[in-house]
This record gives sequence, C-alpha cells and structure tokens, in this order.
Amino acid sequence: MKTLLKLTLVLALVFAAACACPANAQDEAAPAKGELVDEAGAAAKATTNEGSGGFFSVILGSGALGVMLWLALFGAAGAAVYFSVDCAITVRAKRIMPQELIDSVTEAMAEGDVLKALQNCEAEPGPMANILSAGFSHVEEGYDVIQESISTAADLETEQIMQKLTWLSVVGNLAPMLGLLGTVQGMIAAFSTLAEGAPDVGVLAMNISQALFTTAGGLTIAVPCVAVYYTFRNSANKIILQMEAMTIELIKDLRNVEVVEE
Repeated sequence: MKTLLKLTLVLALVFAAACACPANAQDEAAPAKGELVDEAGAAAKATTNEGSGGFFSVILGSGALGVMLWLALFGAAGAAVYFSVDCAITVRAKRIMPQELIDSVTEAMAEGDVLKALQNCEAEPGPMANILSAGFSHVEEGYDVIQESISTAADLETEQIMQKLTWLSVVGNLAPMLGLLGTVQGMIAAFSTLAEGAPDVGVLAMNISQALFTTAGGLTIAVPCVAVYYTFRNSANKIILQMEAMTIELIKDLRNVEVVEE
C-alpha cells in the first residue's frame, strides 16, 4: 500500500510538470512585440499549440474524472509490477520446499528421531516446514491424526500461496474496466461536441484520442498481467503437487508409530 501511495505521488508530480510544459511552449511560440501575424497564421499556430503535448495533453484534457482514471491505471500498473515481483520471489520450489529441509528431515526420520525432524522444521520456516511441523506435533496421536493435520495445514498453505496470485488476476480484470470507463467518458464528450452543431474538429479528435488512449492503457496492463498470472498459477500448482508427494514420502515411516495409552 505504501508503494502505491508513493507511485501516486510521483505521478502527480509528473502531471504537474506536464501542465507547466505546454504553458512554456505557448509562451515561446507567442509572436514578438510588433510582429505582424495574419489571421491564418494565428489560427495555424493556435491549432499547433492546442495539439502539442501528445500523451500528456490527452491526459490533462480529459478533465478531473479522466485524470483520476489515469491515476488508477498507473496505480494498477504499479500493483501489477509489485505482485509480479513478489510472486517471482516467493512462488519458487527452492522457497516453498528447500532441499536443505528435505535432506535434514529425511536424515532425522532415517534415525527415527521425530523431535530432531520437528526442530529442523522450526529452524527453516516455510510452507513445507509448516506442513511437516503440523504432522510431527501430533505424532503421539496416531497416523490418522497426523494425516488429518497435514492435510489441513497443506490446504492452508496452498490457499496462502494462491492468494498472492489472486491479486494479479484482480489487476488483470480491473485494468480493462478502467480503460472501458475512460472510453465511455471520451465517447460521451465526443457526442456532446457533435450535439452542439458544427463540431470543432480538434476538440472532437481530442475526445476520441482520450477514449482510445484509455482503452490501450487498460489492455497494455491487462494482457501481460493475465499472462503472468497463469504462468505463476501453473508453476504454483506443480510445486504444490510436488510438495504434497514429498510430504507423504517423509512421513511414511510414522505409519508404524504405536500410540501408548496412559
């Protein structure tokens, strides 16, 4: 959340700088004192100044709602980058099921030392360590209870992993809607210009540009976001299946554990 607030502040400063640039450009383009400019030349310069600025002119000319939509689009882009990097760091086999943990638990189980295996899990916290700890903590209650505990812990860890990916899906679905809202706003402004009678071609073109730019912005964010989401989701499902298989392999020796009733 702090990252998104910082990004919004930076974008606001960029917009403020963009507002100053067109004004400076108009001042530089103004004729010197005493210079004669005919009506055609003045109209041409006015049209040039009005159309200058490109992308920022489209944003600043879209009104308060348009600027808010663009801030939301840039915020969605920042969120997409943040969650993509976060998933790239956390949704990895080495992070979810580290080989060091597997080796240490395997060695402890070969020695029949469940307490040592539990200590190894506590020393390297993570999804797989949490699942194994849930099973080793109930070793005195029998294999059925161990399986149930591991199954519950595995469902919880899987849900936490998938929640990280869900945010990418949210951004991928939200960005085109924001772009569509900007498109509707631009088309409403364009038809309002036509309703006034003889339309100003420059204003009409600007309204259509606003509609198309927001659509392009939303799709530019959504397309890679959806691709990244499905890539990480498939990778997470593969890792989760491997983790479940490895967990069953590590606790198979606990089947022979006998529960002693006091």
